[in-house]
Amino acid sequence: MRLFRCAVAVLAATVALPAHAEVSGLTENGFVSRNEATVPASPGEAWLETVAINRWWSGDHTYSGDASNLYLDPQATGCFCEKLPVPKDALPGQRMGSVEHAHVVYADPVRRVLRMTGGLGPLQGEAVHATLTITFKPVEGGGTTIIWNYVVGGYMRMKLADVAPLVDRVLAEQVQRLAARLTPVGGGASPDRAPLP
Repeated sequence: MRLFRCAVAVLAATVALPAHAEVSGLTENGFVSRNEATVPASPGEAWLETVAINRWWSGDHTYSGDASNLYLDPQATGCFCEKLPVPKDALPGQRMGSVEHAHVVYADPVRRVLRMTGGLGPLQGEAVHATLTITFKPVEGGGTTIIWNYVVGGYMRMKLADVAPLVDRVLAEQVQRLAARLTPVGGGASPDRAPLP
């Protein structure tokens, strides 16, 4: 699994955080990661881009190494999931694998709230309950503030004080990538979206 591996130091040095990012409420039993960014898109445009998760999530934070394998069904009981392609050396009849990163429990495109439960990355293998709530707030004069609150609680074999900042950093990177997709190249009125690696 490539999630949260490889380059914590590189991430720390290269990822510029969105407008606001913080780990708060850190206790022995849990923490809250809050990240937000303001974009020049409407709440509706921000919602549509958010649920097209394969277009902006980093492939470095997937199991397959390829974000095109991600999909998000924004309906209650829907899935933020990933297809794991059949290996080239697989036996005949081998089926594709899959990963559920999170489970959709609340999706309201009118009020612009998307809520999912699931331990992302290394949290998946721990006895934790984690909830990611994404909200889209209109900005006076145009634009949208996208807010991610990821609340994690339960038993972990890892030290939360060590894990929480890493989780926050990875989520901050995803919010930043989403914001880049919603910001026209050059800051003009072009509907073209900023390309991502």
